[in-house]
Amino acid sequence: MAHLPLTFRALHHGWTLTAPALPDDAPEAVTAALADGVPAVVPGEAHLDLRRAGLIDDPFDGANEAAQQWIGDTTWRFSTTFTWADDASTRHDLVAHGLDTVATVQLNGDVVGRTQNMHRSYRWDVRGALRQGENTLTVTFAAPVPEATARAQRDGALPRVNHHEYNQLRKMACSFGWDWGIDVAGAGIWKPIGLDSWSGVRIASVRPLVDVVSTGDADGAGRRDDGLLRVHVDVERDDRHADQDVSLTVTVTAPDGGTLHTGCTVPADETSAVVLVTVRDVRRWWPVGYGDQPLYGVQVEAETAGDAASWYGRVGFRTVELDTTPDEAGAPFLLRVNGERVLVRGANWIPDHAFLTLIDRDRYARRVADALQANINLLRVWGGGIYESDDLYDLADEHGLLMWQDFPFACAAYSEDAPMRTEIDAEARENVARLSPHPSLVLWNGNNENTWGSVDWGWPGRLDGRGWGDLYYRHLLPRVLAELDPTRPYSPASPYSFGDYRHPNDERYGTMHVWDVWNRADYTGYTRYKPRFVAEFGFQAPPAWSTLAAVVHDEPLDPFGPQMLVHQKANLGNAKLARGWQGHLPDPVTIEDWHWTTQLNQAHAIRFGVEHFRSLTPHNTGTILWQLNDNWPVVSWAAVDFAERRKPLWYALRAAYAPRLATLQPRASAEAWAAAWEGLEPDPDTLALVLVNDTAEAFRGTFTVTRETFDGTLLAKATIEASVPARGAVSVTVPDDVAAFGDPAAEVIVAESDDGTAGFAPAFRHGVEVVDQRLDPRPLRVEAVPTDDGCLLHVAATSYARDVFCPADVVNPLASVNDGMVNLRAGRSVTIQVTSPAGDPDAFAAAVRCANTLLDPAERTFP
Repeated sequence: MAHLPLTFRALHHGWTLTAPALPDDAPEAVTAALADGVPAVVPGEAHLDLRRAGLIDDPFDGANEAAQQWIGDTTWRFSTTFTWADDASTRHDLVAHGLDTVATVQLNGDVVGRTQNMHRSYRWDVRGALRQGENTLTVTFAAPVPEATARAQRDGALPRVNHHEYNQLRKMACSFGWDWGIDVAGAGIWKPIGLDSWSGVRIASVRPLVDVVSTGDADGAGRRDDGLLRVHVDVERDDRHADQDVSLTVTVTAPDGGTLHTGCTVPADETSAVVLVTVRDVRRWWPVGYGDQPLYGVQVEAETAGDAASWYGRVGFRTVELDTTPDEAGAPFLLRVNGERVLVRGANWIPDHAFLTLIDRDRYARRVADALQANINLLRVWGGGIYESDDLYDLADEHGLLMWQDFPFACAAYSEDAPMRTEIDAEARENVARLSPHPSLVLWNGNNENTWGSVDWGWPGRLDGRGWGDLYYRHLLPRVLAELDPTRPYSPASPYSFGDYRHPNDERYGTMHVWDVWNRADYTGYTRYKPRFVAEFGFQAPPAWSTLAAVVHDEPLDPFGPQMLVHQKANLGNAKLARGWQGHLPDPVTIEDWHWTTQLNQAHAIRFGVEHFRSLTPHNTGTILWQLNDNWPVVSWAAVDFAERRKPLWYALRAAYAPRLATLQPRASAEAWAAAWEGLEPDPDTLALVLVNDTAEAFRGTFTVTRETFDGTLLAKATIEASVPARGAVSVTVPDDVAAFGDPAAEVIVAESDDGTAGFAPAFRHGVEVVDQRLDPRPLRVEAVPTDDGCLLHVAATSYARDVFCPADVVNPLASVNDGMVNLRAGRSVTIQVTSPAGDPDAFAAAVRCANTLLDPAERTFP
C-alpha cells in the first residue's frame, strides 16, 4: 500500500451496501435484503459483501459466474456514518486511494467529488461539508457494464478482445473477464479512504531517484562507487502558510545503520524542490543471482512555522539500461543492471486474485517465493491488470526480483479524446512517482499487444480515423517518464520492434510474443523462431486435481462438461489441449488420465520452448513465460494455480530456468552451412550439447554423453570438454556414434556433468515422443517412510522413467512436494519429500506416476 501520512484517519468501519436500483434478473432474496442494506467491508468489493451476507454463492464455484452477471449491471452505494470533531487543523481533505470505478462521492448530502479511474487516488477539500459530530459519507458507483456500453454508444465503440467494452473505462481490464479470467466486473472502495487533517504543509509526492558513479583508475585502483540520490519533493501549503518557506530535511539510513542528513528550503513561491545526497562508498543493489540487495532508508521531513509532515521509503542504488542498438542480426532487447547484462528468466504476472482486496502481503510473499524458487529473475506486470501494490514491489526489492511494469492498456484501442487523456495523464504521473523508489522496477512498458493489434487485427477499417492509443505510448507516457523518472528505460509496447517501419512482432528486433504455438501450431514449432527476446509464450493445462474438483461438479467429470467449460475461458481451449498432445502422448481414456496428460504436455511444451530459446544465448537475451499465477480456479497457462498448488509445469520450468542449463539441441554442421544457399539456413544435421552459464563464475569441465537403452545398456559413449564464460553459452557437437539413434523408440541420449557440484542437471534427448516409445509402463518402485510432517518417498527406477511426479494433493489437498518432473535412468533413484498434515504414506506412494504410466490403461487412474 502507498505511504499513508500520520495525519490520515481511515474511515473503514460501519459501512453499508445498498443498491438504488436492481436489474430485473437480480434474485428476489437479494432485492429484499438490500432494501435495508447489508454490512460492507472497506477496503472491499460488492461481490464480497454479498457473499458474506449469504446473498450469493461462491462466484468461483460451478456455473455461478453466469448467474451473477446482474452484479455488474447494478449501481452500488456504500454508506457510513462517522463522528468528527474539529481538531484545529486548517485543512481537512477526504482522500480516496482507490475507487472502482465511476463514482459520485457525497458528504452529508453534498457532492464533493466524482471519479472516473480506479488506477489513481483522489483528494477533495471537505472543510465546507464536514459537520461537528455525526457525518454521513456515501459513495455511489455506476454499474460498470452498462456504463462501459453507454460510453461506447455515445463516443463510438473501439476495437477490443473479449465481450465487454472494457476499454471505455479506466478500470482493470481483466475484471470484465479474460481468456483465463472470470467476469466479475463489480464496484468497490478497493483502497483506503479517509480524512487527512493537516496544518501548515503536507508532502504531496516524493520521488527519490538514484544513480551510481564510479571513481578511480581505469584498472580499478582506488575504485569507489558513490551513490547519487536526488530526492524530488512536492509540497502543498495551507491557506495560512501560502507565503511561507518550507524547510526540507532528508535523512538517509544505510543498511549498517549509519545516517546522512541534508536539506534545503522550498521558497514561498514554489511548491517543489530537489535535495541532493551523495552516499560515499555505496553498496550497489543487484538482481537475484548477481549480488546482494542492500536497501537504504529515506526519511523526508517538511516543516513550516512549527507544522511538520514526513514521508519514509527505501531505495537501492543501481543503474539500469535497455540496449536496443541495431546489430548484424537486427536489434537486441538487452537489460543491463549496474552495467552487467541480465539474461532474463521471467514470468508474466496477472492480478493474483479476481478480487483484489483479498490479496495481502503474505499472499504476495508466497508468489514471490514461487517465482524465486523456480529460478525466475523477472516478473512482468501485465497491462490488463493494475499498477501493482507496493507490497509486491517491497518484496521484489528485498529479494532482487526484477520487475517490468506495463501501463494498464491491453489488447484494445483506447480513446485519445480529452476526458480519457486527462485521466491517463493523472494516473501515469501518480504511479510513476509512487513506484519510483523501488530498485526492482527496471522497465516501464506502454501497452500489451495494442501496437501489434493496430497492424494485424483489422483495426484501421473499424477506427474511422480515430486514434487508437499511440498518442499515449509514443508521446504522453514517455514525456511523463522523462519529466518524473528518466532513470528507467521505457518500451512503447510488447511486442515491439523499435522501428517505425518494422512489424511490431518481428523476431529479429526487440520483443516478440509467440502465440501461434498453442493457438494453431504444435509446440515443436518453437524451433522455427530465433527471437531476440520472448515477452510472451505459453501452453495450457488444468490446475491441480483438488483445485479443479473443488469447483467443477459435472457428473461425471468430463473435459467438455458444462461446468468444466465455465472454467476454461480460452476459445476452443480444451480442443486445443487435445490437439496439443497429438503425436506426443497417447489419447486419454479416463478423466484422471486427461488431467495428467494435459498437465504433462504443458510441462513438456514449455520446457521444450525454454530450452530452445535459452540455447540461442546470447542472440536471445530472455524469455518471459505466460504466466506465473492464476486469479481464480481455471484451466490456464499458469505454473502455480489459484489454490497456490504448483503444477508439473512449475517443476519443469525450475529445471529449464536453472542458472546453469545443459540441453541437447539439433544444429546444422559447418559442412551443412557451407553447402547451403546464400541467406538460407540449412536443416540441422548434428546434435549439440549447449551449455548456458547464467552465473558469475566461468565453467570449465567435462561431460559424459551416452546413448543407452531404457534398461540401462550402454550403446555409445563420449567425453566432451567444455569451457563456458560467465553469463555466456557454448555449443559443442556430440559425436555421431552417440548422437545417431539405432532404435529411436527404445533409446535415450544423456549428457551429464562429471562434476556433480557444477550445477548442470543431466540433459536428455529422445528419438521419438512418449506415444511411440517402448517405455516400461511400470518402471518404478516406491517406498514411503513416515516423517513428522508427512513422508519421504524413495523412488527407484528399474527401467527408464520419464517425468516422475507425485500429485500429492489427490491424497490430501494440503499436501505438497519438494521435487517433481524428474527423469530417472534405470538403476537411479530420487527421494521426494511430501509435506502434509495428514494422509497415509502408502497412499502418497501409490499416487506417484510418470509419463510411462500413460502407456498402461491399468495405471491411468488415481489410487
